[in-house]
Amino acid sequence: MRSFFKWLGIGLGSLVGLILLAGLGATIKANIQLNKTYSIEVEKIIIPVDAASIARGKQWVASGDCIHCHGSDLAGTAFLVDPLIGAIPARNLTPGLGGAGREFTDADWVRAIRHGINPEGRSLIIMPSNDFYHFSDRDLGDIIAYLKALPPVDKEWPEPKFAPFGKILVGAGAFGSVLEAENINHSAARASVPVEGPTVAYGEYLVEVNGCRMCHGEELTGVKNPPNPAAPAVPGLVAGSEVAFWSEADFIRTLRTGTSPSGHLLTEFMPWKQFRNLSDDQLKAIWLYLRSRSTQ
Repeated sequence: MRSFFKWLGIGLGSLVGLILLAGLGATIKANIQLNKTYSIEVEKIIIPVDAASIARGKQWVASGDCIHCHGSDLAGTAFLVDPLIGAIPARNLTPGLGGAGREFTDADWVRAIRHGINPEGRSLIIMPSNDFYHFSDRDLGDIIAYLKALPPVDKEWPEPKFAPFGKILVGAGAFGSVLEAENINHSAARASVPVEGPTVAYGEYLVEVNGCRMCHGEELTGVKNPPNPAAPAVPGLVAGSEVAFWSEADFIRTLRTGTSPSGHLLTEFMPWKQFRNLSDDQLKAIWLYLRSRSTQ
């Protein structure tokens, strides 16, 4: 009996040791990832100053992830605060006190939005630049023009900081891609942007830049176990899904109202309140692209 407990103690001690070593390894990996610097040649983007371009930029921002994370006034939000994981605020983007617009150059904006890299050369955290990388130079220029024209809001946020357990989760890949600068081919050529209009080609472009694949899966077939443990399973958008049977009017109405044709309410994890700011032609283009994928 004593021998049994002896070996049980050795086994448990070894298991604890392995867990501690795994945690240490994940922490070291996370520290390397968080402190890695990137040196890239930033594209020269023309930043317009005319009212029409700024209005286009405003529509892009209102219909995308910017407001979802940075708040309706773009002065930032607490975004993620958890004693076990850490505090990861979404930064103030305005030219007010503590805002990126107070210090960013045009190159800094391009580097942050398209490449997910801050002015110090490190990866931004939970910044969907893997999607934004596909923005055309014109659309990116309009977005930056609008951000530069924002009214100043004074709001300072602390630097993002992961708690020890949060670093372990980051290093273990439990959150999926939170440092997207690692996953972007920063020298890759972007596909030519199709002419704007209710077409399949333009719908595909809108799906890319609006991050639909990030949540609904690379093939838009849905995700059963999303990285966020609080999120429900994400439905598909193509063949085999409810959406494949929606009409164009059903699709547009759902994204305008947050209620599906069957009466199902879209969850808070679906940013329909932003997507409803897309124009009718933009929503038609997305529906046409999804329909084309459903009939292949």
